[in-house]
Amino acid sequence: MTNSDTPWEPPLAGTEVEHLVGALDRLRTTFLWKADGLDAAGLQTRVGASSLTLGGLLKHLAVVEDYTFTVKLSGEPIGAPWDAIHDGSDNWEFVSAADDTPEQLYALWDGAVERSRARLGAALADGGLDRFAHVSSSDGEHASVRRLVCDLIEEYGRHTGHADLLREAVDGRVGEDPPAGWRPSMSRARLGS
Repeated sequence: MTNSDTPWEPPLAGTEVEHLVGALDRLRTTFLWKADGLDAAGLQTRVGASSLTLGGLLKHLAVVEDYTFTVKLSGEPIGAPWDAIHDGSDNWEFVSAADDTPEQLYALWDGAVERSRARLGAALADGGLDRFAHVSSSDGEHASVRRLVCDLIEEYGRHTGHADLLREAVDGRVGEDPPAGWRPSMSRARLGS
């Protein structure tokens, strides 16, 4: 098996940036594998008493991607498309996903990941992981880019676990990683770092 068969695999021996960005991209890919190729009914499937859906998770992770590498990183407003569609309520992205088509949900996620990769790449080129971000604690201590990447890894780890259960309920798909050679059917997302 070559890296071209599994481009989402982080390096076995690399720099800190390669490992952290590789871990983030592996989780993005695993999440997408869990959410890929579904119709509206599949994206709205729930498990038990939970209101979580794969469609809601696609939209939630899209807004978290943009929020992390826009508002938290630079202090800029979150911008399009969120400024035009967010209603300001808690859990908005989870609830409103039921009104979106699969194509809209996949496009929101794809666009957010693409923007995040570009913004993170620019930040890494301008100070690296130690660069301070705009976001700070109540006592004024600023987070580093490293912290933002680690926070997003944690966010994807949590929700990829949710996606695993939801996808199994839809059609039985299970597993830790996509099979070698897998490519998304509903997403334009680039796989790997």
